[in-house]
Amino acid sequence: MGQMLALTADDGFTLGAYRADPIGKPKGALVVVQEIFGVNSHIRNVADTFAEMGYVAIAPALFDRATPGIELGYDQAGIDAGLKARAAIPIEETLADLQAAIDAVRDAGKVGIVGYCWGGTLAYLAAGKLAGLSAAVGYYGGQIASSFLDVEPKIPTMLHFGETDHGIPLTDVQKIIDRYEDIPIHVYPAGHGFNCDQRGSYDKPSAELALTRTLEFFHRHLA
Repeated sequence: MGQMLALTADDGFTLGAYRADPIGKPKGALVVVQEIFGVNSHIRNVADTFAEMGYVAIAPALFDRATPGIELGYDQAGIDAGLKARAAIPIEETLADLQAAIDAVRDAGKVGIVGYCWGGTLAYLAAGKLAGLSAAVGYYGGQIASSFLDVEPKIPTMLHFGETDHGIPLTDVQKIIDRYEDIPIHVYPAGHGFNCDQRGSYDKPSAELALTRTLEFFHRHLA
């Protein structure tokens, strides 16, 4: 459904992005933020799904500054390579690349952002730091409570977590709840990565319920 294109950040860096467009007039646009595995087939499928739901969806290749075009699997080698790539890129540069993606789809209407794993943290950060967004949704962002709790979202934000996520204890989720009472936070009977059907932790009922809530949230704030 989609195609790869090039984006240019404010510092002049050119990165790739996968863009999927809906049939007919879009309801708005969504920036889809990758896990630590790059813009792989799963993230492209997520973008395609949002396009089928009526949104222009764009997934910037945030690892291009370290390893252009990288696509990783969900084995230990993929995890190690993804963590290495993430560590090689300053967060300010990643946010600049996200801003380029936001700017690229503004002509479709209001823009939301949705991210998974590392992308869940980035969606939260974008809600507090970037311009041109109207809503944000983060799935199991592990660094929100540990590193970025002081970044207050400036736009409506929703978060999803798994109650058996070994990387994000429920005590961390509670810290976010205690700090930001206005943020809807949903916890599912699942582990980390429950939305990804390419992972052993995939939990279809939780993924479907989270998607329903996410779509309702974006419909409310991007209409």
